[in-house]
Amino acid sequence: MPLPSKRKTTSNCVYNTKSNQHYQQRQQIARTFLGLCIILTAIYTLQKFLPALAWGTVFAIATWPLYIRACIKWPKAAKNSVLPLLFTAAMALIFIIPLTILTLQAIGEAQNTLHWLQHTQEFGLPLPKAINQLPFGKNTITQWWKTHLSNPKNISVLLDSLNNNGIIITRTVSTQIAHRGTLFCFSILTLFFLYKDGTSVIQQCHVASCRFFGKRGVSISRQIVDSIHGTVQGLILVGIGEGVFMGVVYMLTHAPHPALFGVITAIAAMIPFCTAIAIGTVSLLLLLQGSALAGIITFCIGLFVIFIADHFIRPALIGGTTKLPFLWVLLGIIGGAETWGLIGLFLGPAIMATLNMLWRNWTKRERTEKYDKI
Repeated sequence: MPLPSKRKTTSNCVYNTKSNQHYQQRQQIARTFLGLCIILTAIYTLQKFLPALAWGTVFAIATWPLYIRACIKWPKAAKNSVLPLLFTAAMALIFIIPLTILTLQAIGEAQNTLHWLQHTQEFGLPLPKAINQLPFGKNTITQWWKTHLSNPKNISVLLDSLNNNGIIITRTVSTQIAHRGTLFCFSILTLFFLYKDGTSVIQQCHVASCRFFGKRGVSISRQIVDSIHGTVQGLILVGIGEGVFMGVVYMLTHAPHPALFGVITAIAAMIPFCTAIAIGTVSLLLLLQGSALAGIITFCIGLFVIFIADHFIRPALIGGTTKLPFLWVLLGIIGGAETWGLIGLFLGPAIMATLNMLWRNWTKRERTEKYDKI
């Protein structure tokens, strides 16, 4: 039997190598397509819980340096899941305590409001004393008030329409509270597991970013983490500081429910342009009580605090860590909140900071000098 020639053997090996390479490429394309389908299916399955996962991740990133220090100090508690449980409970209490205060105050105010509504339906709404102290427009406002609000018949028609709308609003608010409460529970649960398995999650994310994007992926992930740290400090910590300071001001000016409005001011201070609404409401209540000077002083102090916080403290905290101009920080916060909701307050600056870093890397002087020589 004649042996095959060398040329024929070599051609067969080349053909087999090419076919194997082609076969491997098709396998790679199929695996990539399968992986994308699995990822998209998982996202579609968890779409309603993605905000909870995002909130849990933001909480974990914001408190991770403090958690690492605690792990170094108490290593046994970290291994036994005691420390993750304590940190998770502390984070939950940070949100539960203010919400409990607001709920208790709201229940008390609801009872007072019911008594006020009953009294108003019987006797009408009396003219506030502050209207008599107005420098102009006093007579016009007084006449309109007596015609529409002081008469019990007119005020009853108005209150009946408000009650019908109030029932619809109450149902909507109850549904939203139940939904937000469920998401909060899943966020806290996500936070616990991120504390417990955070080290392995960070290593896996590091390996995945290196495989997909190389060294640039690590720098991008660090920029995102730094921007979230800066945003948390600039929004939450500064907001709490504004709420505490203004709560003391409310107490000194004898505003109604200073603790409640201090918490409301702190929450409003975390959202751009909402602090002035809370402070303006308290100032208006002081004016209606007849304390015109106290209302003006409270409003002026509030504007000064807002100016200092928004123009000096927040830009230094957020822009300092992200190396981002304040205009881009502001656009990221507002655009993120409008697009993604409250979680967008943290995602927006992170996206803008990452975009700014990519732009700076793309437009380095070394590259521009090469183009200038050409």
